[in-house]
Amino acid sequence: MNKAIFGLFLAAIILLSCNTKEPVKVEGEDFNPESFWGENPWPEIRKKRIDSLLPLALESAKVDAWLVICRENNNDPLADHIGGENAGGTAAFLFFNDEDGFHSFAFSPIGESTALDDLDIHDKVIPVERGLSAISQAADFIKTKNFKRIAVNMSQSNSMADGLSHAQYTTIIGHIDKNKLVSSTDLVYEWLSIKLPEEVEILRKAAQLTADWQIEAYKTVVPGVSTDADIARFLKQKMKTYGVTDAWSPDQNPNVNSGADRGHSHATDKVIMPGDVIQIDFGIKVYNRWVSDIQRFAYVLTKGETKAPEDIMHYWNSGKAGNRAALAAMKPGVKGIDVDRAQRELMEKAGSEYVMWSTGHPVGYVAHDVGPNLGGSQSSHVRPSSRKELKAGMTFAFDGFHAWNLENGGVKTISVEEMAVVTENAAEYLIDPQEDLILISSD
Repeated sequence: MNKAIFGLFLAAIILLSCNTKEPVKVEGEDFNPESFWGENPWPEIRKKRIDSLLPLALESAKVDAWLVICRENNNDPLADHIGGENAGGTAAFLFFNDEDGFHSFAFSPIGESTALDDLDIHDKVIPVERGLSAISQAADFIKTKNFKRIAVNMSQSNSMADGLSHAQYTTIIGHIDKNKLVSSTDLVYEWLSIKLPEEVEILRKAAQLTADWQIEAYKTVVPGVSTDADIARFLKQKMKTYGVTDAWSPDQNPNVNSGADRGHSHATDKVIMPGDVIQIDFGIKVYNRWVSDIQRFAYVLTKGETKAPEDIMHYWNSGKAGNRAALAAMKPGVKGIDVDRAQRELMEKAGSEYVMWSTGHPVGYVAHDVGPNLGGSQSSHVRPSSRKELKAGMTFAFDGFHAWNLENGGVKTISVEEMAVVTENAAEYLIDPQEDLILISSD
């Protein structure tokens, strides 16, 4: 069997495993991460996102065109979303709708234009001769159109939409009436917050691996010997074996905590003891693009125990109920603040201590992605993104909380974190959620 056929065979197995939500188990002496993942699908997905989602985003944001400037070394955060990641000299990318439909133009330095054109991302790649300005040529074209609102990457609230440098801005307003320029905040929000079905399937695969590895990690725990950092090292090794990277800061991924709450932090050398509730907050990045964010919880039985005590089970079931309530509230047209409220009401009834964190957040290209924040129902200052409505194709990581005071001081929070996608009428988990608290024997 040649490598190409073998790669397709493995890909079929993996896709079937994801669709049936069964653990993916292909690791062994002959395991090859490159064959496991196959060819990176980003080029095709990027093209489809530009052609199918960007025209709708332009309309939703009520802008006529979007002008993005790319360059070497200090590039725009969205460069690789639009095909500008290989820019050397300054290049200008223009996306617009007109009476003939949607168009994407790239004004590229001539030394790079041939390679860019070969990628077949844009309708037109216009070579810019040496010594001439791509911004000037883009502006000359813009003057032939009746654009009234041109989005550029300046944003007070979204770093992904804030890539335009001051020097680039001054160059642009030397050629284009600055009264026509508007922030791309809304445009980028509308575009990045929606994921294609193909992307959802990739996130599904990443989520399944993330959960499976946490279950495996718990099986290695020896109470009184193992530390939180030991679990973290186990998961780091799984990442290395499978050729994936961290979903967020490597120093804090995974966050393993068998003691009092530490917030966003690193795993320590605390020894895991009987009676501990262990939290693993873990995420991976696959294809160097899409990320997961999943938590799994375990309880360490004390000697003679065969099940968790009633109070621990109350905390676990309360957190799980909050997570399920949040999922039930997630549907198109519902605001992020309302999803937060759905599970906060259960928290209050269950006697939970206050938890500062939002119920959930968008997840996809980064752990805290662009989209509605699922929070704010108990805050005096509600983020604007919490008042945004959910739409089909949005993906979230979200928690069900229950927090309690520990006898030896501090607070412990169970945060039942799962991933879900919003569908046309509701929302669905990407993988089977954790139903039962994992039990670790001390005998």
